[in-house]
Amino acid sequence: MLRALTLTLGQLGDRAILRVLAKSLALTLAIFVVAALGVFAGVRHWLAGFAGGYDDGLAGVAAVTLFLVAGWLLFRVVAIAVIGLFGDDIVAAVERRHYPAAHAIARDVGMGRASRMALGSAVRALAINLVMTPVYLALLFTAIGPAIAFFLVNAWLLGRDLGDMVASRHMDDATMRGWRTATRGWRFVLGLVVAGVFVVPLANLFAPILGAGMATHLFHGARRGTA
Repeated sequence: MLRALTLTLGQLGDRAILRVLAKSLALTLAIFVVAALGVFAGVRHWLAGFAGGYDDGLAGVAAVTLFLVAGWLLFRVVAIAVIGLFGDDIVAAVERRHYPAAHAIARDVGMGRASRMALGSAVRALAINLVMTPVYLALLFTAIGPAIAFFLVNAWLLGRDLGDMVASRHMDDATMRGWRTATRGWRFVLGLVVAGVFVVPLANLFAPILGAGMATHLFHGARRGTA
């Protein structure tokens, strides 16, 4: 794990990775801005139709509030889904430098499969966290319990998504199902590391990139028996 982290940090300055970082951050920001504008329009419409008038200031406060709350709660979901669209470029850059033989026989994931995986990641994260909501609420009396449960659940989700991002270049869907069972250990640890980065301000912007790079090293390390 330390080797994967060190190698990934050493490659963050690659042009290919910086391009993905710029595209993913721009798209993530655009998604949240559109959501905030949608709430602004919705609140304004509600005030006009049901409250006898509208107040742009109140609608604006609601939009900003949603932007901040959603950014805190949903940033991980959106960021990983977005990086899923461009993650193949990161994996390819890492493989080109460190695993040229594997890179030579890898297949491009393609926008269709990447989009399907990204959508599946977002839906899975939202659905599982929704199912876990009663557990989070039940643990409120412990104060820190909900945060720990949320962290562990999302670490598992992150490990799956990041591992799939790499494996999809070298396996079909059927093969990946068996591979997931055999690699649960390192993928969960990877998820814990990346989930930890997500809670650090500013560093969380790089968490998806860092996770994709580390997943690439761990995937190939496991195949070589060096992970």
